[in-house]
Parts: sequence; C-alpha cells; structure tokens
Amino acid sequence: MDVKDYIRTIPDFPAKGVMFRDVTTVLQDAQGFRLAIDQLQKLVEDIDFDVIVGIESRGFLFGTPIAYNLNKAFVPVRKKGKLPFNTIEQEYSLEYGNAVIEMHSDAIKPGQRVVIIDDLIATGGTVKAAAQLVERLGGSVEKAVFLIELPFFKGRELLSGYNVGSVVQFDGE
Repeated sequence: MDVKDYIRTIPDFPAKGVMFRDVTTVLQDAQGFRLAIDQLQKLVEDIDFDVIVGIESRGFLFGTPIAYNLNKAFVPVRKKGKLPFNTIEQEYSLEYGNAVIEMHSDAIKPGQRVVIIDDLIATGGTVKAAAQLVERLGGSVEKAVFLIELPFFKGRELLSGYNVGSVVQFDGE
C-alpha cells in the first residue's frame, strides 16, 4: 500500500466544500505509520543537517521518530504561550487573521543546519514563519518536508528559495 491509502478524506470538514486530509488513520495503523516515517526520512537522507524542527503538533509526531532514527536533535515550534523558557516569536497570516508561533531562544545555535518537518503544507505560512525563526537564531534551513502537500494552495510559491519535499499530493481531489 501507498501512504496515500492510509490517509482518510473527510468531506465538508471543517466547512462545506473542504476536503480534510486526516492523518490520524496513518498514525493508528502500525504499517501506515512506519511507511510514513520511512518515506519522510527518505526525503532527507541526502541532506547534511544537525537538527529537526517540528511544527506543533503533528510535526512532533512525524519529526521525533526521524530525529531518533538519524541521531539528530529535535526542536519544537509551538503556538504562542506554550513554551516554558525565553522564546522568540514570529507572526504569520491566516485566512482570517494572524497567528504567532514561538521557539526557545536557545534552541538553534548559529551555523546549525535544520530540516523542518510537518504533516501538511497548504499555503506555507506556518512553515515560512518557522524558517524565519530558525534563521533569526543563525541557523540555515536545508529542507522542509511534509507528509501531505495540497498544491492548489501554492505553498511552494511562498517557500521559493527553500528546498521543499512531500510524500503525497492531493491536487483538488
């Protein structure tokens, strides 16, 4: 089976006309989860990097096993107010407003090479904000990888200049 076979599509969630791509069905199936981790990991196997940054919350689920497998550090990026130490923050645009994500101010050391992992890329706003946090701390983003890409939202365009990879794409399906 392909990873795409494990992803459940829920029509009209959270609003009419939206086709929600549910990764919980990937996580709850041992073979599906293993396949997802293996394929995400394959996207970074030729990248020289030091740290995996995972975006809350599903980036944690996919990023930490890869960090463990590759003996890399893992850094969480969280919603504002969720991290206990000194943080830096980055605001980004949503469809109807703005949001803020944070990273500990000592999470990335100058010169560290970073791979960002999340479950899904749509518009690219959240991952662009995470990349900006990494760069503000002196790190370089070597690649950003996603289990699912929704190309019709044009997230790759917002991330032009970054190396982007995805396991599966849903193009208007």
